[in-house]
Amino acid sequence: MTEQRVAIVTGASRGIGRAVALRLASEGRHVVCVSRSQGPLDELVSEIQAAGGSASALTCDITDFDAITSMIDTVVNDQGRLDILVNNAGITKDNLILRMSDEEWDDVINTNLKSVFVACRAAARPMMKNKFGRIVNIASTSGLVGNSGQSNYAAAKSGLTGFTKTVARELGKKNITANCVAPGFIETDMTKDLPAAVTEHIKSVISTRDLGKPEDIAAAVAYVTSDDAGYLTGQTIAVDGGMTMC
Repeated sequence: MTEQRVAIVTGASRGIGRAVALRLASEGRHVVCVSRSQGPLDELVSEIQAAGGSASALTCDITDFDAITSMIDTVVNDQGRLDILVNNAGITKDNLILRMSDEEWDDVINTNLKSVFVACRAAARPMMKNKFGRIVNIASTSGLVGNSGQSNYAAAKSGLTGFTKTVARELGKKNITANCVAPGFIETDMTKDLPAAVTEHIKSVISTRDLGKPEDIAAAVAYVTSDDAGYLTGQTIAVDGGMTMC
């Protein structure tokens, strides 16, 4: 019988990360839910356990790169293995390029791109030891086609796609895959405050004529991290209702 896979999901306290954690737990993974906020993590773990799943929580500020490495070391020491890493946590600090400050640029690049590099570097060794790994980096359609006011965010998410392809090439021979899932407009805290007119315009350019749900992203992540997806690597899967057709 295959040992229970152990998954880390960052940014698990809400939105896409929460949906991913719930989905992976429902499929028999032990999910280590990671976020900066302990309270929402405890609620998530309780919900997973009440449904018969297996989960634990660790707080980590992903802008603290030493803390990322320590968090992954803790998971490996506590669980004895690490099979799945979902780098979901991220931020936006939107501004037009003429108004964007160095701080706004650096904060988004460090949080959304460098933290993923640090996490993947730390996770690679235990995955190589087990001869199995599934790395999923949550990108964005902004990184595929750009988005006005998001030069920092688009650069970070576009950077993820190139980074992920390189990781896929380097680690593939060790039975470790690396892929991106790129959400389009999803009903989360990032989109709920958009003006109604903006939301309606967005819907008009989406083939399905509606925003996606976090569960749509979770479904894609569930497949990419499954044993069945061993021949899928170095890819960026846009889950966007057909908005970009990439």
